[in-house]
Amino acid sequence: MSTKDFIEKDFYKVLGVPKDATEAEIKKAYRKLARENHPDANKGNAKAEERFKEISEANDVLGDPKKRKEYDEARALFGNGGFRPGPGAGGGTFNFDLGDLFGGGAPGGGGAGAGGFGGGLGDVFGGLFNRGGAGTGTRTQPRRGQDIESEVTLSFTEAVEGATVPLRMSSQAACKACSGTGDKNGTPRVCPTCVGTGQVSRGGGGGFSLTDPCVDCKGRGLIAETPCEVCHGSGRAKSSRTMQVRIPAGVSDGQRIRLRGKGAPGERGGPAGDLYVVVHVDAHPVFGRKGENLTVTVPVTLSEAALGGEVRVPTLGGVPVTLKLPPGTPNGRTMRVRGKGPARKDGTPGDLLVTVEVSVPTTLSPEAKEALEEYRKATADLDPRAELFKAAKGA
Repeated sequence: MSTKDFIEKDFYKVLGVPKDATEAEIKKAYRKLARENHPDANKGNAKAEERFKEISEANDVLGDPKKRKEYDEARALFGNGGFRPGPGAGGGTFNFDLGDLFGGGAPGGGGAGAGGFGGGLGDVFGGLFNRGGAGTGTRTQPRRGQDIESEVTLSFTEAVEGATVPLRMSSQAACKACSGTGDKNGTPRVCPTCVGTGQVSRGGGGGFSLTDPCVDCKGRGLIAETPCEVCHGSGRAKSSRTMQVRIPAGVSDGQRIRLRGKGAPGERGGPAGDLYVVVHVDAHPVFGRKGENLTVTVPVTLSEAALGGEVRVPTLGGVPVTLKLPPGTPNGRTMRVRGKGPARKDGTPGDLLVTVEVSVPTTLSPEAKEALEEYRKATADLDPRAELFKAAKGA
């Protein structure tokens, strides 16, 4: 879309909405008209296809608050296509070729009014069409820094409690040899292909356009006349730095943490990228994790499980706690010790989940063997598998 078309076309009329229409009204009107005139619904109808392009073009401007503001200002400035001279210019309105104005100004005939708009138009249309205005110079666009990914290995305790670890990272930053210009003498020129924006547009069909990085300047907007010997004209060079990174409590193995603005520095005042840290957690010989709680398996004797009793249970980094087993505690039962786990996200302590594992001795003393033989005789009438066979038969 040319600058002339931008001013002369009445996009409000195309969408059939008033100039004070809300964003919701514009969106609703566009959707209705787009459905009615979509090429898929009007096979072979060239008129409908052209209408669909006009609708898409209008929505591209009015549907974007920034573009709409620029459009309204430009239309107001030129009186919807007719130039309005200032006071003392003779009054009235006269038409002229807008192409002359945007081509550098028509020699003569512009009067005092034409000379008064030389610098302002570049600001109005520079943002919309991604280029600097005539007479204002071309400004290269800020460029966001790259994202960086790093890895860190924590001990089980560090992962549970959180830790601050040093990370040495390598990333692309402004080349120190050329101060980030890419030119050995520090005087790069503006890329003529993208006019310093670092981007080029191409038609995407249906009234839409697509933007790609400029291949000539690789998206920088600048081209080095004498490429820097260190960065070879890119303006970026490898840089290493060490950062102290805080890993929050409760991270799990394989978790990916995003630290905003801690990645590679941006170009030309652009924001830094993000740092992604992949966390690896070493296993603990005793403890495990289940959600926000710790887990531990505690061996108990047959008599402790059958008769009940008190057993000591270790805690992570703390003093042991005493757990009271009720008589007849089965193997594999899990009991909860509240407040003895890691800190949760809300700051409250998690729990310790204790799983009982009945330990069966592999060797017995004569006294212990005799006692178990007496126990077997005393419980000869008890069949722990009776219900199992009953259920299997019933099924």
